[in-house]
Amino acid sequence: MTSEGWGTPPVEPISQHYIVCGGNALAHRLILELVEHYEVPVVVLVADRTRDHAPQIEQLPGVAAVVEYAGITEEALRAVSIGTARGLALVEGSDQENIHAALSAQNHNPDIRIVFRMFNQRLGENIERLLKNGAALSGSATAAPAFASAALGRPNSVEIEGRYLHIAFDDDITSDRICVVADQIDRQDLGRIRLLPEQQGDSAEFVRLASEFGDDGPIRPGGVRREPVAAADPDQEEEPGGRAALQVLRIEPREPIDWKRRLRWRLLDTMRFFTSARMRLVLLTALAAVLLAFGVLWYLNRNFGWTVYIALLDLAGAAQPDQLSDISSGTGTGGFWQRVAQVVITICGITFAPVATAIAVEVLGSGRRGQPRNPGAGTRDHVIVVGLGNVGTRVAIQLHDMGVPVVCMERDPQARGIAAVRALGIPVVMGDGPFEQQLRRARLKHSRALVAVSGDDATNLEAALEARHGNPDVRVVVRLFEDDFASHFYKTLDNAASRSVSYLAAPAFAAALMGREVRGTLSVLRHVLLIAELKVEDGSGLIGLNRHDLEDPGGVRVIAVRFAHGGQLLWNFPDRTRQLAPGDEIVVAATRSGLARLNTVAVEED
Repeated sequence: MTSEGWGTPPVEPISQHYIVCGGNALAHRLILELVEHYEVPVVVLVADRTRDHAPQIEQLPGVAAVVEYAGITEEALRAVSIGTARGLALVEGSDQENIHAALSAQNHNPDIRIVFRMFNQRLGENIERLLKNGAALSGSATAAPAFASAALGRPNSVEIEGRYLHIAFDDDITSDRICVVADQIDRQDLGRIRLLPEQQGDSAEFVRLASEFGDDGPIRPGGVRREPVAAADPDQEEEPGGRAALQVLRIEPREPIDWKRRLRWRLLDTMRFFTSARMRLVLLTALAAVLLAFGVLWYLNRNFGWTVYIALLDLAGAAQPDQLSDISSGTGTGGFWQRVAQVVITICGITFAPVATAIAVEVLGSGRRGQPRNPGAGTRDHVIVVGLGNVGTRVAIQLHDMGVPVVCMERDPQARGIAAVRALGIPVVMGDGPFEQQLRRARLKHSRALVAVSGDDATNLEAALEARHGNPDVRVVVRLFEDDFASHFYKTLDNAASRSVSYLAAPAFAAALMGREVRGTLSVLRHVLLIAELKVEDGSGLIGLNRHDLEDPGGVRVIAVRFAHGGQLLWNFPDRTRQLAPGDEIVVAATRSGLARLNTVAVEED
């Protein structure tokens, strides 16, 4: 492949289009979002149209062209008509490459909207300030909370001004829920789920009666009663399946481990230094001799504090011995048996010193040698994270911050996440041996969950199946791209969950490309619910609309409102007829198509 590139550039001049640079899974999902939900023309720039997801991307309806270049050069940007494009998404390549491409694109088109993927979020924030109209997003940071929460068997949350929104299922739904977000949930058939169905609240019966009788009410003029239209049979069974609702937590729940369990694990971990039977025999004998000598000293002196003091000095070899002149003058520390006891303690101290030194060197020196720490014998109730790419690193760090013990597995010694987790003291099992052997080293028998987040579906599934074979009770969370693959996974395994990084991150990238701020994504099994903030600008098509106008077409729920002069976010604002005015802000829970519809309405001018 040469730097000139080849492919099928737009034959006719194209404008007002969106450019996606990349051929990975995230690019694939992002293009689907743009062409299916936002219905905009898309031009794709790939490095190799025969690799990764490029062949599938080329077959997508709505893609105007797929252009192939080895890199995002000046010529490549001109080939995709960067000067007349409305937006550019950089979702592949390193942080440095994406920064260079974003700055180059801005030079060609100062008004273009640029969304670029960045692993280093702090650096991304600084680059945003250099761009006139840009946003830096991290796909791994967007998706990691869903994987971490799934490993703990609870839904992930999105923070909005000190409140944490999360999805609750069935019996966990409380009366103070914000709204129902899904029904007809069947884990054996994920296609039956309805996201954001018709709302069923306290006013549902009133709304039904109003729909049946119309605007004139149940009494016609003249006192004649109207008959309502036929209502549904009350004995008719409700649609089968579970429900999911959006609820609020005041604080983000943590997974603290009490100090007693930690102390027990530390003691068990220390036992790995005494695996030799001969070593244990020598040390136990020496310990028994020290205790016996300590008892003799205490019996002779009747002073426990002084006995402890002199015994510690003897163990360190620092006790002042009796001189011959002291014995003859009667000023020594004690009699014959006390001197014998001190000699015994000193000799035993010589035995303990090398062991203590070896332990200290092993514990303190492993980090200085730049080597990851192996899981100890006391590692219990932990989560095993397989794969230390961008996503695996984020998941491991988030679980560690929540107080959950973590053990990582990685076959590539050059993986970028190894240094990050090693800095936190997280154990890492390395090597390219069979999964069975690696999971045994990761102490699978004592783990609570396994999260497989490598970039390959087959590898993730292999890790999950090996884990379930080695520990039938372990919870498994698997990163899978293919929906059909995930459906079979749910049908085959219980106590399991599947997530797709691209499925979670792509809606946020698409919304950002349209100038909308997505605060986070919530998982409803394999489906995604977006939490977004929208501000009503002057000339926006949102002006004059009320909650009925926004929610009735489906796919959207207004969960909070901030009025232009109010300042405070009002949750579940009850007045559904109040019209939006310039300066108002709304927080919505929306499906991908619902948010796309709002974006279309918002850009319409009066």
